[in-house]
Amino acid sequence: MTQLKVVGDESDSDAEARLLSRLAAEEGRGLLRFLTCGSVDDGKSTLIGRLLVDAQQVYDDQLKGARRDGRAGSEDIDFSLLVDGLQAEREQGITIDVAYRYFSTPRRKFIVADTPGHVQYTRNMATGASTCDFAVLLVDARNGVLSQTRRHACIVSLLGIKKIAVAVNKMDLIGYDEERFDEIADDFNNFVAPLGFEDVAFIPLSALKGDNVINPSAHMQWYHGPTLMGHLETVKVDRAPKAQPFRFTVQWINRPHLDFRGYSGTVSSGAISVGDEVVIHPSGKSVHVGRIVTQDGDLEHAEAGDAVTLVFAEEVDASRGDIIAKPDEDPSNADQIAAKLIWFDEEPMLPGRSYAIKCGAQETTATVSTLKHKLNVDNLDHVAGKTLDLNEVGACNLSTSRPLTFDSYSQSPETGSFLLIDRLSNLTVAAGMIEFGLRRATNLKWQELAIDKVARSSLKGQKPCVLWFTGLSGSGKSTIANMMEKRLHAMGRHTYVLDGDNVRHGLNKDLGFSDADRVENIRRVAESARLFADAGLIVMVSFISPFRSERRMARELFDEGEFLEVFVDTPLELCEKRDPKGLYKKARAGQITNFTGIDSDYEKPESPEFDLPTANSTPEELSERLLTELRRRGII
Repeated sequence: MTQLKVVGDESDSDAEARLLSRLAAEEGRGLLRFLTCGSVDDGKSTLIGRLLVDAQQVYDDQLKGARRDGRAGSEDIDFSLLVDGLQAEREQGITIDVAYRYFSTPRRKFIVADTPGHVQYTRNMATGASTCDFAVLLVDARNGVLSQTRRHACIVSLLGIKKIAVAVNKMDLIGYDEERFDEIADDFNNFVAPLGFEDVAFIPLSALKGDNVINPSAHMQWYHGPTLMGHLETVKVDRAPKAQPFRFTVQWINRPHLDFRGYSGTVSSGAISVGDEVVIHPSGKSVHVGRIVTQDGDLEHAEAGDAVTLVFAEEVDASRGDIIAKPDEDPSNADQIAAKLIWFDEEPMLPGRSYAIKCGAQETTATVSTLKHKLNVDNLDHVAGKTLDLNEVGACNLSTSRPLTFDSYSQSPETGSFLLIDRLSNLTVAAGMIEFGLRRATNLKWQELAIDKVARSSLKGQKPCVLWFTGLSGSGKSTIANMMEKRLHAMGRHTYVLDGDNVRHGLNKDLGFSDADRVENIRRVAESARLFADAGLIVMVSFISPFRSERRMARELFDEGEFLEVFVDTPLELCEKRDPKGLYKKARAGQITNFTGIDSDYEKPESPEFDLPTANSTPEELSERLLTELRRRGII
């Protein structure tokens, strides 16, 4: 009995040791996050499917399904069906959304993102790349390096991926031609030289046939490099998050009861221990970490990737979006930043337009103040331009309505990246990578004046306001605004009219009539109107101002009740019939481009303070109606 017990104990101990050894080996294998990208039909999904099959990571029923749902009349496995899961992807034979797959080998664990190649899904490719450390860029050996190949290489570089493998696929379709492979490698190397990749490996393969995917190809004896899997298992990628400064973004105020207040989030980089001094940004308050709380109990130490709740030893106020750092490792704080933008929307980026910006958990509004240049993805030249169109990449300056706390993207992708969101549609229109903060206004302070708007308007016996007249050309805006000023002047009121044509003779004489220039036109006029209102005046602004976004931007410059939108509601047919300047006739003849109502949109106000239909009313009647409303509101 005793001998059996000893043997049994030894057996249990050996099993436990083997288990611990296996867990340690599993932990030590490491994880590689990589993506496949490139132009459409280069074979990205087929390659991942082949990797999964050859690595024995696919169940038998999945293989049977891939054979059943594959190409008609073929018994071969359609490897792409192991990755493309959407019905639309299977019907069209393309990848639309990002598909993530996990697999492992004895040497490494992998998470692979299969990203779409179509130009219209570039935003999905950028989303997949933002979480990866390595990229496999596929090139169809028949087609060579295409424009979308170059675009994906640019995006991969912008997102901080420093090592890539160029998989020259479909070598079987060109007879495994070494010269063609060398030609593609030279072409790609010449293109990406300015992008600063640390390592570019070129691997000839056939995803469909399995050549050089996991096993070396018998058809390419001239190639002496590793297989794709061999390269993935051995390539060294390390962003060294622990070596970076400590960053923790407050995502949630954890307040389950009156006796507990914690600040929850994930450690973006660096490490923190109980007792460490930290600084809360942007307030600059210094506190000490009293506890590091998790669902499984308290920790003495947390590092990059850990989701924790920090409890401070001192009473302090912190909010969602605040960034916690250590002393002497301060992040930047600025309301003007230089950044790279990848534009995702079919509507172009317009400098001066107000967008919502999300930088981590921070949210505010931002405008692109300057587009410095666009990037030509075919040759990496810097190209002048005023707007960014769908899938274009550009360098720009942004101005935010309140300062952001951030790092440069190269230092910390988590705190150095942002999204721009259209404020009307709530669509994500761009992804951005912060380069640095602009210090242009750090020595500028708002000068407090002894006389304010209340004092100026009280002296005039009126409440300042802006009557913003909007409508099509020829709708009667200027006529009604002019008549309003005459009536108010006769009543002893202090007024001014900002008229579209008059302002373009001076302040805005440098602007044309493109959408970008129209946005800047309204921005300048709105700022001017704010100064007039600050002087205590009643301001009539008569501009077409065709875009809701810019009228909304103008409204936000004023105090509640000061901005009154007046929609001069005149049908296009009536405006064309009036045509006092002959502009509609010229626009119809093609002599004028970007003319509102003809080849440039006018977005009607959705809920203006005043709607003035002019078809059955005279300007005198409409101005009298406005005066009555101003009296009712206590403005005059």
